[in-house]
Amino acid sequence: MYNFSPSSEQEEMIKKATAFMEEYVYPNEKHMVPHRGLPSEILKPLQQKVKDMGLWAAHMPKEAGGAGLGLVSLALLSEVVGRSPIGPYIFGTMAPDAGNSEILWHAGTEEQKRKYLYPLVNGDIRSCFAMTEPEVSGSDPRLLKATAVLDGDEWVINAHKWFTTGAIGSSFSIVMAKTDPDAPPHKQFSLFIVDHDNPGFEIVREIPVIGDHFTGGHCEVRYTNCRVPKENLLGPRGEGFKLAQLRLGTGRITHAMRWIGIAKRSLDLMIGYALKRETRGKRLADYQTIQNFIADSTVEIEAFRLMTLKAAWMMDAGYEARKEISAIKFFGAQVLHNVIDRAIQVHGALGVTGDTPLEGFYREARTARIYDGPDEVHRMVVARSMIKEFKQNMEGDLCAPKYK
Repeated sequence: MYNFSPSSEQEEMIKKATAFMEEYVYPNEKHMVPHRGLPSEILKPLQQKVKDMGLWAAHMPKEAGGAGLGLVSLALLSEVVGRSPIGPYIFGTMAPDAGNSEILWHAGTEEQKRKYLYPLVNGDIRSCFAMTEPEVSGSDPRLLKATAVLDGDEWVINAHKWFTTGAIGSSFSIVMAKTDPDAPPHKQFSLFIVDHDNPGFEIVREIPVIGDHFTGGHCEVRYTNCRVPKENLLGPRGEGFKLAQLRLGTGRITHAMRWIGIAKRSLDLMIGYALKRETRGKRLADYQTIQNFIADSTVEIEAFRLMTLKAAWMMDAGYEARKEISAIKFFGAQVLHNVIDRAIQVHGALGVTGDTPLEGFYREARTARIYDGPDEVHRMVVARSMIKEFKQNMEGDLCAPKYK
């Protein structure tokens, strides 16, 4: 049976995080530099305050330096933290570092954890994940051209990657490359750790993109005869897809958690403005069209929220929840866009200015339908899963199924 009541610990966590956001996060949004985030002299003291509260890196276990909250608690916390684009950075839960730290925790050697994981979780360094390539479809990773060849005690990596988020200012990358071209498709690729002081690593350019909330930008990078010790293989050889799915699955659900916060803040801004803005002798809130905007947004957010909490609960219980994660990925991205769009419409011309956070939210929201898998692919995953379940539960005539 589902229990929709937060525990006393969760209620206290939400209370503390909400107060922190009001006092320290929202007032510092004005200091955010596009594609670079908060200046270090502002960011680091705020991160230390979060650590002192015991809410730092909530996605990671305590043994790794995190708060060890579990996905349901992380979802509840992210609703609050995700209301600001700088919130996840201040609380130590932002991609790509969050996903990379999860891979390192599950698959890294003790030496890899010492050198890369613990400094990453602590916020001492940043990282990036290099998978997508300009020459092939990003939704079909089996087509990736990057290669890694073992030469004695070193791997030689040659790869051309792009949309490598956070590359500028990062200390290392986790790279997906083909190691076993003759193996079955899902056993051909492996993951590697590459230090960014390696002479074979190059940031070609920072790609100009819609939105500006991601620290370190979205970059085109090259690995040219990039030699790394064989010990820099991350996880078993040929397990690149499996490990990438580990970070991408959790990453998709944490993206959804943050989107709930953004959508809720946009709804709050919509209602607040509708209550004070008057036209033709009435407040905007008194018009049925605006009331429909508010009602539709409220219901969509609640549906999205419950779907997300269910998926988080399933993952905490040990389920893969692949269908559920894909469902919230495409449904949540649409809800996010809908709510922000309505909020901008209520604000009128003010909504497209930088005097509210809405225009920035709107630009970022468009990419939500693309990164970590486009909507079309996630719809396909849900549909195929439902068809498979239907067939498994069916007996006899397709036109008159009898369920077991």
